Amino acid sequence: QVQLVESGGGLVQAGGSLRLSCAASGRTFSSYGMGWFRQAPGKEREFVAAITRSGAGTYYADSVKGRFTISRDNAKNTMLLQMNNLKPEDTAVYHCASARLGALVLRNVGSYDYWGQGTQVTVSS
Repeated sequence: QVQLVESGGGLVQAGGSLRLSCAASGRTFSSYGMGWFRQAPGKEREFVAAITRSGAGTYYADSVKGRFTISRDNAKNTMLLQMNNLKPEDTAVYHCASARLGALVLRNVGSYDYWGQGTQVTVSS
């Protein structure tokens, strides 16, 4: 069974930074694209960032571009999301996800078949 576990969430003031981590197990990590999604209360899950198998390609939602950076370390089976200049609208539960083999559009939630349980990020104003 593939398992994804997020960590690093917490409470931070607007303008601050957090770094989220995702630890993966149960498969060959380097064979799969990975992504971060977030879901705020009463809202649908939305795409945040994604990274290709090797880490050579990255993709970001317009709302976080220039503030967030996604990366991965295939040797350690981990994925990171560095979040800078956080805003109150970034408040949400952040989930990491592993993409299906052969997935082409990593911005789409349907491209992922395994999900972590999420970590809470709260940004105060």
